[in-house]
Amino acid sequence: MSNRYLMSCAVGAIACLAIAPVSAQDTARRSVRLPAQPLATSLVAVGTLFGRTVAVDSQLVAGRTAPPLDAVLTFEEAVAALLSGSGLEAAPVGTGMVIRPVSQAARTEEVTVTGTRIRGGRVASTTISIGSEAMRNAGQASAADLFRALPQNFGGGQNPGIGANVPQGKGADLAGGSSVNLRGLGSDATLTLLDGRRLSYDGALQSVDISAIPFAAIDRIEVVPDGASALFGSDAVAGVVNILLRRDFDGLETSARLAGSTDGGNFQQQYGVAAGQAWASGSAFLAYEYARSTPITAEQRSYAATRTPGVTLFPYLRHHNAALTLRQQIAPGLRFDLTGLFNKRWHALASPLDSSGDLSASRFEGRNSSESWALAPSLELALPAEWRVALSGSYGWNRVRYGGTYYYGLDAIDAGSGAYRNVTEAAELSGNGKLIDLPGGAAKLALGTGFRRNRFERMSSRGAAERIDRRQDSYYGFAEVSLPLVGPGAASFVHRLDLSLAARTEHYPGLATVTTPKFGVIYAPTPDVSLKGSWGRSFRAATLYEQYTPRTAVLYRAATLGGATGSGTAILLVGGNADLEPERSTNWSATLALHPRSLPGATLELSWFSVDYRDRIVTPILFRSQALTDPIYRDRLTLDPSSAAQAAVLAGAASFINASGTAYDPANVVAIVDNSNVNAGRQTARGLDILGRYRFALGGGMLATTLNLSWLESNQQIRPELPEARLAGTLFNPPNLRGRGELSWSGGPLSLTAALNYIGPVRDTRASPSARVAGMAPFDLTVRFRRPPGPGLFDGLDIAASAQNLFNDKPDPIATSLFLDTPYDSTNYSPFGRVLSLSVTKSW
Repeated sequence: MSNRYLMSCAVGAIACLAIAPVSAQDTARRSVRLPAQPLATSLVAVGTLFGRTVAVDSQLVAGRTAPPLDAVLTFEEAVAALLSGSGLEAAPVGTGMVIRPVSQAARTEEVTVTGTRIRGGRVASTTISIGSEAMRNAGQASAADLFRALPQNFGGGQNPGIGANVPQGKGADLAGGSSVNLRGLGSDATLTLLDGRRLSYDGALQSVDISAIPFAAIDRIEVVPDGASALFGSDAVAGVVNILLRRDFDGLETSARLAGSTDGGNFQQQYGVAAGQAWASGSAFLAYEYARSTPITAEQRSYAATRTPGVTLFPYLRHHNAALTLRQQIAPGLRFDLTGLFNKRWHALASPLDSSGDLSASRFEGRNSSESWALAPSLELALPAEWRVALSGSYGWNRVRYGGTYYYGLDAIDAGSGAYRNVTEAAELSGNGKLIDLPGGAAKLALGTGFRRNRFERMSSRGAAERIDRRQDSYYGFAEVSLPLVGPGAASFVHRLDLSLAARTEHYPGLATVTTPKFGVIYAPTPDVSLKGSWGRSFRAATLYEQYTPRTAVLYRAATLGGATGSGTAILLVGGNADLEPERSTNWSATLALHPRSLPGATLELSWFSVDYRDRIVTPILFRSQALTDPIYRDRLTLDPSSAAQAAVLAGAASFINASGTAYDPANVVAIVDNSNVNAGRQTARGLDILGRYRFALGGGMLATTLNLSWLESNQQIRPELPEARLAGTLFNPPNLRGRGELSWSGGPLSLTAALNYIGPVRDTRASPSARVAGMAPFDLTVRFRRPPGPGLFDGLDIAASAQNLFNDKPDPIATSLFLDTPYDSTNYSPFGRVLSLSVTKSW
């Protein structure tokens, strides 16, 4: 920061205050009582009260009103409360603070805004940002905890606890990894980034494991639930999630957490350590975490004990996680950054082998493990005219090992084993900076080009016939421009008008070339109201697993696939399709944002969204129990197949499994059912998000209220000639309505947070008439006590006691057809029940 800028701050309307010399940062708390008044006046009053320096340019605070304060606060807390929602931030300078626009980010020299490639750019789509402090206040201890509570997210996809009766296209649990699934469009349709970089996929499905990140390493998580392939490429159909890690941390932090379900099982232990050092030209940060949790079995839950005895509802999990960030100024204007990640996880469950559920007589035990790591270095060079050029790369590696054993009394039989390996390599050259000055500010441009390679391997103890070893390359180029056409005071009825344009071309050799544009507009008629709109196209390339998984032929009793009892057997085909095309989508969103100056600390956003998703890759038969009866699957059937047709099908399959309980007899086969992957037509998702926040002084502290509601309607049409099938609001799909409301009060060292989560009902359409499955409304309560760092043993303590689902709401049972089925909708409702936890963190 230049001396000239500091001097302009000092001689502005708010002068530098030095009432009393301060030799060290004052952490004392004082009673702060201020009315709603001009922000400049409140900042002066706080500086005077604490005897600390507050410096700001008068133009930054002109016309701004500060919220009322009536609380016992530190100097830093008081200043932060005054600046809440103002678009300004306080940076430490000596023993005081300098106030600046958030976009200047003078200390780190950048602000990461997910949803744009332009530094400090405005995003025309809804953006949800949750900081680690808000997560701790809510009693959450991982990124997975956060997304389980986020209304825009769906619990299907690749996540722990997904039941065996969930269709493969809706969810699976291979090794306990957790993924994000915005709008229920699939965890492979949500792009998940770490510090803006891609990670390797986890397991068989094209998803990223967010549970691989130590909780202590997370600074904040940003979610843009809108298509963004024009900026980030494949997978960003439903939106983008960016998990940002901590930097500029000085000190040592240790933590321990114990938790458990009061109904039994799910005993959690989590231990972590984080250390960081910041110096004049850079910083380093390292975090490590160990955690384990015991399984939840059917016998421990009243709604499952007699329905599916012996079934594991939630697996045993154990992991080691580590994360590293490093930043170093190599030369004036040249900076090196490095992000690293490591994860090792174990996963185990048991299942009965007959309907008695007696595991001591017979059972299957599955023991899986996964390992992953990632490195992402970059060099950034600052150039004249506010331009920056960056050369970045990343390498991610993930391997999942799976295996199991069948036990019949004392006899053990190997159930087979194998492994999935994913590797991601990427390199990118990009730049962004100022073009020209426009009436509303500087027009900015971002552009870049890059290369990415995904490699996928599957190894199986069943032999070479089931092996996959494929790679997929892509080359891309992108450009984005931000045009602030009108600024404050330039025109009547227009406080601000910004346009943004972006486009990206991505070439997949031998597969496709895809170009995706995006357009955004932000119009503010007054400082109190903003209207935002976006339109764009996105896509998702077919995964190597979807294309090249060897076909498997499974012989079932025809009754299992919907045929009449005793009608014979049927062959079900599952597997890949090398001719799959990319999935494509058109995304719209429109947002009304209210942030009235007359009600400081209050914001409300209403956002309508629409996703028209075409050429979706699915296994076309959603419920195998309806394969032979539902007329929409007619074109997937070969009825009364000849012996020659059966022989051709079996010859083209890599493996044949007889699950019928009888010997294979071609004369007894009544149908061949083809459920291999196809581009299955069209899926739509439309709805409304309501996001609200209000923060004000109350009872000697600050009360913050937040509301997040998401209404979703979605449908799928397998083929143009077939009717649309309803998805949202039906079993194993997102409910129509999800919501979370939080009420949090903080005063001095104490904070209290109460949250109500609403997960709406769904309909079980597997039978006629359909059955209603009741929703859930878990209530959470967390109490947190913090002491500021100091030399004493109890200084720097952060203690949080939490009750998640305090009133022990339980999932509604559903009909089951097999003894392995989970007797509730495991994509939407949790078997955890009431979970009590105690977390202790110590800053040294």
